Amino acid sequence: MINAKYEKMIFAFFMSLIMSFLMSFVVTYFNLGFPSDFVAKWMEAFAKAFVVAFPIVFFVAPLVNTIVSQLIKDNK
Repeated sequence: MINAKYEKMIFAFFMSLIMSFLMSFVVTYFNLGFPSDFVAKWMEAFAKAFVVAFPIVFFVAPLVNTIVSQLIKDNK
């Protein structure tokens, strides 16, 4: 198993991987429909999106956690 100290990085990796995979599909479809080279165009968009999404998720997730923590009522 992977050491717990890498939890934030692993979370950012999988969150950005899944989100960029799905969003690149949707945006590619909205822009192009389903041309014969759809998968190639989608994979190109996915690769570009993931390169941008990973550092964004890695650095923004702690900020989002802080915001959510401030918005959620503490029931303790």
